[in-house]
Amino acid sequence: MEATTAQANELERRIDLSVAIADVEKETDERLKRMGRNVKMSGFRPGKVPFAIVKQQYGAQARHEVLAEQLDRVFADTVSEQKLRVAGYPRIEPKTGENATHMEFSAVFEVYPEFTPGDLSTAEVERPTLEVSAAEIDKTLEILRKQRVRYENADRPAQKEDRVVIDFLGKKDGEPFPGGAANDYPFVLGQGMMLADFETAVEGSKAGETKTFDLTFPADYFAKDLAGQTVQFDITVKQVQGPKLPEVDADFAKQMGVADGDVAKMRAEIEANLKREVKRRIDGKLKDQVMEALLKVNPIAVPNALVEMEIQRLMQAARQDMEQRGMKTKDMPIQPEWFADQAKRRVTLGLILAEVVKTEKLQATPEQVRTLVEETAASYEQPEEVIRWYYAQPQRLGEVEGVAIENNVVAWVLGKAKVTDKAAVFDELMGQQQ
Repeated sequence: MEATTAQANELERRIDLSVAIADVEKETDERLKRMGRNVKMSGFRPGKVPFAIVKQQYGAQARHEVLAEQLDRVFADTVSEQKLRVAGYPRIEPKTGENATHMEFSAVFEVYPEFTPGDLSTAEVERPTLEVSAAEIDKTLEILRKQRVRYENADRPAQKEDRVVIDFLGKKDGEPFPGGAANDYPFVLGQGMMLADFETAVEGSKAGETKTFDLTFPADYFAKDLAGQTVQFDITVKQVQGPKLPEVDADFAKQMGVADGDVAKMRAEIEANLKREVKRRIDGKLKDQVMEALLKVNPIAVPNALVEMEIQRLMQAARQDMEQRGMKTKDMPIQPEWFADQAKRRVTLGLILAEVVKTEKLQATPEQVRTLVEETAASYEQPEEVIRWYYAQPQRLGEVEGVAIENNVVAWVLGKAKVTDKAAVFDELMGQQQ
């Protein structure tokens, strides 16, 4: 068996494989003889089937298996000798031409890119900073109160944050249009459930009042037959209710999980949770910037085979997610191109991170993994049970180890890049409305 290598492009390789016909025939005959000892065939005792019949019946299959094994062997030996890191699986192609003693093939495959991590000294990273103070705790308390709002009937004109119940009928050119009518329809003013002009028309109305007004749908409205069109609505306001927020007292603290109703203890728990969440979001923004910096200074080519495998993995994950939401994926064809950019980015980052971790020795330590597990467990009522759960299976710890490695990479990049601190706005960091 012989092999030669030729480079076709940056990551693709082509290896010419040569397998001796005599070796294939010899191994095929030996395999058939071994099979003959156990072959059962009508008219013959077990193991007594003539070799010629065994060969006629199973020869083609045995020869195919032997050839495949020998090709695998010569391919593995060649890439090992040349220290080639194969990405994906080779494509074996028979070569044209005649050879009396050998069968000739070509193996076409891709290799992992070889590169040295790029210079990060000119990379710029902006690090958000935010200290959790009483103001942030109060703002969070207000959000928690609004999540537990009750509504009480109000004998006054409707205003923002009120809950209203209305009947409405929409007409286009004097005729009702599909989806333009409802009875006893509830919504809260100011939450954007209805078009802004519709809510403006409802504001200022009291229970029992009726009103007729014109409304022009936005040009990009999802219903194409209504986009940009002016229609007329008749509405009747049937109920106006004002919001009633719970007081921050012992009962509220108990609703928040503080058994003894201690408000100070509740504020302390909110502060601790806020600090964890602020740190998580800042770490996330830093990680995003670090990954972008690594991509920018490492413009590497990636094997198509790995990208295709990642596309398939993302497609499978999307199917599972849709099925968990009760959707029928067979009625919704998923296209590979939807995931192509995401897959290429993930593969590229994976290769860069692997090289950086290996080159800079950024593997996770058991202590780092333990710290992350404890930080995660701290937000649960029984942290020790959560810690035991993580350590019960190596796969769970493997996921935490991956996070620890990414943290090491982030710290390493921050030590080399130009880092500037910038005060973060609480609402923007937490993704909340002002």
